[in-house]
Amino acid sequence: MAPVLSAIEMRPTRSRSQRRLACAAFVAAAAAVLSGCQTTQTTATTGSIPIASADRSDAEWRRDVIVYGQQYRANSSEIGVALHYAQALRATGQRAQAVAVLERASLENPRDKAVLGAYGRALAEAGDYNQALEVLNRAHSPDQPDWHILSAQGAVLDQMGRHAEAQRYYLTALKIVPEEPAVLSNLGLSYALSKDLANAESTLRRAEAHPPVDPRVRQNLALVVGLQGRFAEAETIARADLPPDQAAANVAYLRQMLARRSEPPKPTRDARAASGSS
Repeated sequence: MAPVLSAIEMRPTRSRSQRRLACAAFVAAAAAVLSGCQTTQTTATTGSIPIASADRSDAEWRRDVIVYGQQYRANSSEIGVALHYAQALRATGQRAQAVAVLERASLENPRDKAVLGAYGRALAEAGDYNQALEVLNRAHSPDQPDWHILSAQGAVLDQMGRHAEAQRYYLTALKIVPEEPAVLSNLGLSYALSKDLANAESTLRRAEAHPPVDPRVRQNLALVVGLQGRFAEAETIARADLPPDQAAANVAYLRQMLARRSEPPKPTRDARAASGSS
C-alpha cells in the first residue's frame, strides 16, 4: 500500500483504468499493511495517488508527451512547459525522465514552489524519499502553508515508515482544508499502516462521505474493513466501483494473505533435527 504522494484528484467519472487502478492499489495496500513495511509503489498507500487524472486516457497522456516534449526541446526554460511535460512523463510511467526535467527546472527556478512541489513528488515516485522530503520542505513555508505539500510530505514520511510524523502533517493539512477527502484518504491509510484499524476505518469513511468518491478511497476502506475480518461488508464496499469478479478477487486475496500471516512458522531444519534427537 503506497501512500498517496499527491492529492487524490476527485473526478465524477469512472473509467476502466480507474477500476484497474483501484484493484491494483488494493493488492499493493494489503501487502504493505500486512507486512508492516513500506513500498515504492506510489499509487496506493496514503495514497499514492498517481499524477494522471482519472478522466484522461493513456493515449491522451502519450500525446501530451509528444506535444510538450517538442515544446520543451524548443524552450526548456519555460516553467509551464516543463511542468506539463513532466506531468505527462509521470502519467506514462517515465519517472526517471520526469525527475530529470524537474531537476533542471528546479535548478533554474530554485524558489518556485510549483516546480519544487512537482520535483519532490517525482522524486518520491522514483523512490528517492530522502531527497523528496528535502525538496518538499523547501517547497513549503510556515507563513504560506500549502495543504497539497503538507499531504505530500506526509505521504513520503509514510513511505519511509515514519507514520506518526506523517499523521501530524496530514492533521496540519486538515486545519487548512477541513474534511478534504484526499488528505483524509492519506491519513486513513497512514493509520492502517500503523495498525490503528479503528481510526483508519472512521477516517476513510469521512473521506468517502464527500462525493464524488475516488474509487481508490472506497477500495482502501474495503481493505481496512476486510483486515478487521468483516469480509462480506468489505466485498459489498468494493463492489461499488469494481466488477463483481474483481471485488471478490480482492477479498479472496486479502483472506489468503491473512491466512498465511496467521500460520505458525515452519521449523527450520536445525530445529527439526534438534527435536528429533531429544
